[in-house]
Amino acid sequence: MGPRLKAELRFGEVPGRTRSLEVPTRHGNVPCTVYRPPSGDAGTGVYVNLHGGGFVVEHPEQDDPWCRYLAAKAGVAVLNVDYAVAPQHRFPVAVEQAFDVVTWAARGEHDWDGSRLCVGGQSAGGSLASAAARLAWENGGPRIALQVLQYPPLDLVTHLRDKSSTVDKPVMRPWMSDVFDRAYVPDPAVRRDRLVSPAWGANAEGLAGIAPALIITCEFDRLREEAIRYAEALKAVGALAEHHDVPGTDHGYNILGFGTRAQTERTYDRIVDHVRRAVGVAGPTA
Repeated sequence: MGPRLKAELRFGEVPGRTRSLEVPTRHGNVPCTVYRPPSGDAGTGVYVNLHGGGFVVEHPEQDDPWCRYLAAKAGVAVLNVDYAVAPQHRFPVAVEQAFDVVTWAARGEHDWDGSRLCVGGQSAGGSLASAAARLAWENGGPRIALQVLQYPPLDLVTHLRDKSSTVDKPVMRPWMSDVFDRAYVPDPAVRRDRLVSPAWGANAEGLAGIAPALIITCEFDRLREEAIRYAEALKAVGALAEHHDVPGTDHGYNILGFGTRAQTERTYDRIVDHVRRAVGVAGPTA
């Protein structure tokens, strides 16, 4: 189970219409939950959501408030993905599952418009979203209208003890590199892979044409600087939709409870606006 959300961050007043399904991938079927807009209209765009948890914790339900909010406010179908986690399933399993789910969601056989597709995630899910977007770019599709990376780990080569924060006790502790990174990618040399550490070294160079990115960082997060480096690299090739830094918060502001309801809602609304523009939703949904 994931962390227990504060009541104000559960967005209990936002309705949710869901159904469960399984998506076939090269690594077996992946359970997913589909969130539909309150209107239930077919033909909407779709947002593939990848939860966080250090690549090792299996709790897609922690993103339920966000998925309900996005479906209701952006008027898109949201596909919340229960991908396989380490150490039972190490890199590249989760990356390839994420890409396969995105590819499946882009097909024309669903009750949403797969040509209006976004992918996003929080923490480890942001890393997986960036990898899925990169694979789509490298493989010539599917077309992704927007990638949303919230406080993502984008450099697993550099140990957390060498990543700074301006607070004494940041959320991300050095031991997490020893436990989470080792479980997900045991071989340090493999952590240099572009799909594991897109912000390390020259991995972020030459990405012209990749899906535009909305990158959300937190002021006190140890992962902030690597996300900023990635944002700057994408900006250099015209692939940055926006970089937004959430002030006075740390990693997991919207889940671990460091941010307020108002602050979380403002950030969510910023993402909603980007998603609506990316998939061509013009007006507010009911």
